[in-house]
Amino acid sequence: MRLSPRLHSSLATACLFLAACSPNVVENAVETAAAAAGPELTIERVIGSPSITGPSVRSVKMSPDGARVSFLRGKTEDQEQLDLWEYNIADGETRLLVDSNELLGGQAEVLSEAEKARRERQRISNSGIISYSWNEEGTALLFPLAGDVYMKVLGGDVKRLTKTESYETDIKFSPKSRYVSFIRGRDLFVVDVATGQEARLTVGATDVIANGVAEFVAQEELNRFTGYWWSPDETRIAFTRIDESPVSVLNRYEMTEDGGVTTLEQRYPSAGTDNALIELGVVTVASKAVSWVDLGEDTDIYLARVNWLADSSKVSFQRMPRDQQSLDLVAADVDGSGGLQTLITETSDVWINLHKDVHFLEESEQFVWASERSGYKHLYLYANDGTELGALTTGRWVVKKIVQVDEVAGKVYFTGFKDSTVEQHLYVAALQPDPASITRITSQSGWHGATMGDDTSTYLDTFSNVDTPSQIALRKVDDDSLVTYINENPLDESHPYFEYKAGHAKSQFSQLTAADGISKLDYRLILPPNMLAGHKYPAILAPYGGPHGHRVKNSFDVDQNQILARNGFVVLIVDNRGSDDRGLAFEAGIKNAMGTVEIEDQITAATFLQTLDYVDAERIGFHGWSYGGYMTLMMMAKSPELIKVGVAGAPVTDWRLYDTAYTERYLGHPDAPGDVYENSSVFKHVAGMKGKLMLIHGMADDNVFFDNSVKLMAVLQKEGVPFDLMTYPGQKHGFKGDAVRIHVAKLRLDYFLEHL
Repeated sequence: MRLSPRLHSSLATACLFLAACSPNVVENAVETAAAAAGPELTIERVIGSPSITGPSVRSVKMSPDGARVSFLRGKTEDQEQLDLWEYNIADGETRLLVDSNELLGGQAEVLSEAEKARRERQRISNSGIISYSWNEEGTALLFPLAGDVYMKVLGGDVKRLTKTESYETDIKFSPKSRYVSFIRGRDLFVVDVATGQEARLTVGATDVIANGVAEFVAQEELNRFTGYWWSPDETRIAFTRIDESPVSVLNRYEMTEDGGVTTLEQRYPSAGTDNALIELGVVTVASKAVSWVDLGEDTDIYLARVNWLADSSKVSFQRMPRDQQSLDLVAADVDGSGGLQTLITETSDVWINLHKDVHFLEESEQFVWASERSGYKHLYLYANDGTELGALTTGRWVVKKIVQVDEVAGKVYFTGFKDSTVEQHLYVAALQPDPASITRITSQSGWHGATMGDDTSTYLDTFSNVDTPSQIALRKVDDDSLVTYINENPLDESHPYFEYKAGHAKSQFSQLTAADGISKLDYRLILPPNMLAGHKYPAILAPYGGPHGHRVKNSFDVDQNQILARNGFVVLIVDNRGSDDRGLAFEAGIKNAMGTVEIEDQITAATFLQTLDYVDAERIGFHGWSYGGYMTLMMMAKSPELIKVGVAGAPVTDWRLYDTAYTERYLGHPDAPGDVYENSSVFKHVAGMKGKLMLIHGMADDNVFFDNSVKLMAVLQKEGVPFDLMTYPGQKHGFKGDAVRIHVAKLRLDYFLEHL
């Protein structure tokens, strides 16, 4: 049987299930098939390349001088292999700057194991030129390819800066562009751009010691992917020295596509076990002399962020204890005195949400800092001695991140949710305490991502809404008028989605009252096209559900949920308590209680579905990945009368198996009093499962280890709970390759069609 979603919603497929279905279910399937008639939209077309949502570009940046827009674009013949392009604003021309094939010389790119792991932490699945950066002058671009370092000078050739068998990673321009820095063999190097002379700045790296490298939990959970930072005057580099010897060594088994089994020893800090030890050093580039910063007596800390003050006199760092309920912003002298000054101390009864929104000003001895002390993330102005000067933004809404600071004009630009929690917009505020000065810049209803160069008269707007595929435009800041499109992507006759447009499943946005009777939950309801009056449809809940999850967005999506809706399923996405961008109190319900309030809210969502006259109350399903997979299992276990079918992908089943920084932030230390970990584990609740369950996991997952599903299988078997299983050899937490992702999508759809 051909597994296209349109065929699955046809009368022929409905008949295939005749023997297994009651007459009412067969009648519903036939009616659903008739309602979904129209152009065939296959899973291959949705999941595969090229993208059905139109031409896409990635890593879009303004050049510092505002003259160009640079971006990465996939090749016509291989959308996953990226090249470097520019749009020249003056002449309106788009040009290919660097062709990755030319530099590779027709050879396939071979990645080191360390680079594979680094890309997995950053969720990078592409090849070719995967990242790049501008120098401060806007005259050259720097990028890695196949383990070496390259520089493209505008108007000139590509210059290869390294050519070694070793793999260079985390490459950066120095602030004044004299040097390029990188990590090789877990040590820090620089190369003089003009002379090509290379210098090694740190020594002593081993299998457990690394200099300038971010440790596993920093990359995976702290959103810090680097371990070194240039001073603005480019005379010094602050760097981390990590010692991973205390971290437990786990044997992880990777089952590969060819049937082989590889045993890998991975240092993985499971909840309650030791983290890596970390030090902060400062190396002088000219002399290679290293001084060490006093991080305090407590060595069991997270070094969350490092920034230099604008005059290079001090390096600041953010220090957070193991319980993550406080954070210090500390400034350290680098003139040899070793003096320390704590500028800010943030505390929380819940946890500290890390951010990157600290900006030291060049024209005054002040800095901008973000804090959740009011319960919502907002921006504050401080003097460099730590004196608070006042709030730049206030209110019962959340600032997402700083986009740019214009000191000359006295303005700070940021994205946030002042006007809607399902729409992200660009705003501007005064750089002096005056929250009343906040003005919204983006005018179109929808989801906006913004990028700005030093010239803040224009901004790059990455935008979509439910009716508009993603487009990138250069717009004026003062009136939001269009300067030019970088990627217009109109949904016209030439668009790859145009022929399927008429059958697009429409979305409705609204709110539910949470199980606490107070909180409001955003939801997105995706309805099958051409619904029949009086017909009752099966429904599927599709949240993420965990921390940092924000799924209900006014954005354009042609994805797995669109496929499900086109095949006759009502799909409901609800951002339950525990999700972000709604304030700390909204998140805090999961503190020491994962699997409680978020499940209560999804039960509320399922109950809401049952009240809809077009939903069959007896046919409700649930699917999710990672935390969403955990949610699927907990929903089926805690509410078996509601959830009849679940598809759980890569789920955490026992939080003791997950890493320290994430798990302890929300559940505390496993040795703390109480049964927090037992209550949050799936295993305590599975005995009552009744619905049909499909369990999916990659057999090389190095984030949510395959052990999670192995332990679940054993418990389900012991409890006599039937389940179905699909494992994927060689796949990690984020599945790669069109063929595998198509297989998963078909599996999910088939399972719901057959059992729901």
